[in-house]
Amino acid sequence: MRPDDGLEVGHPGSTSAGVRGVMESLRYSREEMGPSRSLKTLLKLNQTDGFDCPSCAWPDPDPEHRKTAEFCENGAKAVAWEATRKRVGREFFAEHSVAELLQLDDHTLEHFGRLTEPLHLAEGATHFTPVDWDDALRLVADALTGLDDPDRAVFYTSGRASNEAAFTYQLLARRLGTNNLPDCSNMCHESSGAALSQTIGIGKGVVTRADIADHADLIIIAGQNPGTNHPRMLTALEEAKRRGARIIAINPLPEAGFGRFHNPQTVRGLAGRGTPLADRLVPVRVNGDLALFNGLNKALSEREDAAPGTVFDTEFLERSCDGVEDAVRAWRDLDWSVIEAQSGLPRSDIEAIADDVVAAHSIIVCWAMGLTQHKNAVATIREITNFLLLRGNVGRPGAGPSPIRGHSNVQGDRTMGIWEKMPDAFLDRLRDEFGFEPPREHGWDTVDSIRAMRDGKVDVFVALGGNFVAATPDTAVTEAAVRNCKLTVNIATKLNRTHLCHGTQALLLPCLGRTERDARAGGDQFVTVEDSMAMVHASRGRLIPASPQLRSEIAIVTGLGQAMFGDDLGWRGMGDDYRIVRKHIEHVVPGFHAYEERVSAPGGFMLPRPPHDTRTFATDNGKAHVTVNPPTTVDVPEGHLLLQTVRSHDQFNTTVYGLDDRYRGIKGGRKVVFVNPADLAVRGLADGDTVDVTSVAADGERVAKGFRVVSYPTTPGCCAAYFPEANVLVPLDSVAEVSNTPASKSVIVRLEPAG
Repeated sequence: MRPDDGLEVGHPGSTSAGVRGVMESLRYSREEMGPSRSLKTLLKLNQTDGFDCPSCAWPDPDPEHRKTAEFCENGAKAVAWEATRKRVGREFFAEHSVAELLQLDDHTLEHFGRLTEPLHLAEGATHFTPVDWDDALRLVADALTGLDDPDRAVFYTSGRASNEAAFTYQLLARRLGTNNLPDCSNMCHESSGAALSQTIGIGKGVVTRADIADHADLIIIAGQNPGTNHPRMLTALEEAKRRGARIIAINPLPEAGFGRFHNPQTVRGLAGRGTPLADRLVPVRVNGDLALFNGLNKALSEREDAAPGTVFDTEFLERSCDGVEDAVRAWRDLDWSVIEAQSGLPRSDIEAIADDVVAAHSIIVCWAMGLTQHKNAVATIREITNFLLLRGNVGRPGAGPSPIRGHSNVQGDRTMGIWEKMPDAFLDRLRDEFGFEPPREHGWDTVDSIRAMRDGKVDVFVALGGNFVAATPDTAVTEAAVRNCKLTVNIATKLNRTHLCHGTQALLLPCLGRTERDARAGGDQFVTVEDSMAMVHASRGRLIPASPQLRSEIAIVTGLGQAMFGDDLGWRGMGDDYRIVRKHIEHVVPGFHAYEERVSAPGGFMLPRPPHDTRTFATDNGKAHVTVNPPTTVDVPEGHLLLQTVRSHDQFNTTVYGLDDRYRGIKGGRKVVFVNPADLAVRGLADGDTVDVTSVAADGERVAKGFRVVSYPTTPGCCAAYFPEANVLVPLDSVAEVSNTPASKSVIVRLEPAG
């Protein structure tokens, strides 16, 4: 029995990008956009007079250092996916019922093409049918204003929404009277924001691209796969290596992006041997990062004890930090055997990393969801912050914490107020600017919103982009929860699974993509985004829209505001001229003074980051907090493995561009589970076998059927499978402490021959 007749498995790769990456970019772009459209579009991607990549949030080089082709393979695919010539019109929906479409996978659904007009699924109907914009907005407005309680509405946001769209969206929800504003950050870097806010007083990273490329002596990359998820980062890492920096990669899976990088912008990259990036590969056990950084801090403490004043930055710690003595005492008391068992690493390997650390003046630690999606994620990131503070690696060039964000404006959405727990100071400014009293009670995040829908507490679910059902955990539970709603509304560019898991009624409202020209009554408009390192810049679409019926996200949100409340807050003006939105943002959001003028400059402007800019910390006492985070890990029963979900190289978030993952040697399929050969032997399994993957949790078991076993050099006792196919295995109630982020990287599973 084979899980996929077309699936082929080869050897994992050890190189990234190069000629193959260029050819794949061109092939996909040509197939989706055609030659001339591809050239016109890609040459404007990430340029100062063009549009921001709709894929990841990696920052751009300074304007004077940008290349003509300032994009990566997955960036080119993201643009082609959006700017495709394929269309999904009324004829398509007349031919295909919702039930029929639900049988298709997300890869197929999204490749049908762009939505072209508003669509309505009436109660009891089997097919979506066209609806007039005014009627669609009136239906939503009546449903929302007719609620018995505003908290029976949920407003979800994708990380691709612009600053202007995010600001008007949170304004709409709060004008209605709810803080139910879950977003994709709840599922990815919420743990980072919580930990960094607790320790250094700011919920985002405090380094720049230049810190990585030009200044850091040592760059530690933990729980992140830049070769697939942030490919343009490889260029900055190559620049760092060429000037002598060292790179340590901490990951349970060996990834091609840590091998030789063949930079397609250089002769050396295209025709030469490329640049080897990682100096040290550290095969940590899944969920072993907290123990590893505890071990590093213990090793540094022991060296400081042996030679006081030579390892710690004692002057910085005494002046700017508290909690140091308690933390050092806790590290001294740790047993190395516990650290070794939980991290999966011998003490000698940890001491070798410590050798690199004490030899480096400036250190950056980068991480992504490999660290944030565990029960102990917040504690892990606090421990990383401890590691940086001990040697003064915050607030100087080439040093600091750097959570690498995924979706292109997920950080900007949070800055704009997309959060269920916005502080009162923000809500006060919103009140003063618009003259209404925003709700103060905290709302629901993503996991709590699913629980509320499951329990019948939500009538209206509105999604500004994204693929909520596919992106969230516990797939069967989430699908059933969404179906409990009376009305589901999705603002989207393409069809996806969430649109087909609908409430009693459903609406699909088609919007412009970032590549497209946005002409409003106030003239051609541009929007702004904030990248992963707090740089705010403009994005101007250039293509003719896929359909004359498309509206921008801002126009849809402000149009809905006007349908609900008249023009009480100036909805019409904001929808016609985004300069008005930016003026409101300037008054409400700190750091956005002279917004219009500064964002009009090439490259935009940097938001304030006090730990980086002035070595000051907006904590309760003005000091950075060194904290005690005892090592913990997931207790895996005998005969089970610890599974993490991962992306393929041909994918961004839930968008699957193709069925190949050439970096891991997979071709033509996605239902695979990567397992260490020793773990296969113990279980009597072999490469190529078909298994059912069963997750084990306090509330029962969940099964993903028909996965092909791939023998792979992952850390013993651990395994991996692709997201979102493996989301069915992630229990809704398995979440990170403090942040409530789904623990998608800590799933206890067993493998059994397929039945």
